[in-house]
Amino acid sequence: MGYGEDAHRLEPGRELWLGGLRIQSERGAVAHSDGDVLLHALSDALLSAFALGDIGSLFPDTDPQWKGLASGVILGAVLEQVRAQGYRAAQVSATVMLDRPKLGPYRSALQQNLARLLELPPERVGITFKTSEGLAPDHIQCRVLALLETQHP
Repeated sequence: MGYGEDAHRLEPGRELWLGGLRIQSERGAVAHSDGDVLLHALSDALLSAFALGDIGSLFPDTDPQWKGLASGVILGAVLEQVRAQGYRAAQVSATVMLDRPKLGPYRSALQQNLARLLELPPERVGITFKTSEGLAPDHIQCRVLALLETQHP
């Protein structure tokens, strides 16, 4: 089992990426990569299950080669490391905190995309949405718990 979280400040004029999907929004994450908090938190959860560090150590924001990197590339590299340990994701639970836009209409698409990326049935991907109740209106945050299982040959 592993746990990960990520957060970014939001600014107007930037794209908002979540779970590998572009979300319609006037604001997006300020980040070195595409700022996808869901894929970042998921990647860190998978890495933490094996004490393999975090995405910041694998893809440091001080290295210009990672500027604008798609978070799907990060997740792909992390999944390779998980497979090298003889494991795979069995189930994930994610909570995204964002005041606006409301994410409910994206739940199914996000669930389907994460299931595809992790090679899981969609019912093994739980996603909940929360707001900060106005405490952090210019902020997006995600927390992920990932359960892993041994790979079957």
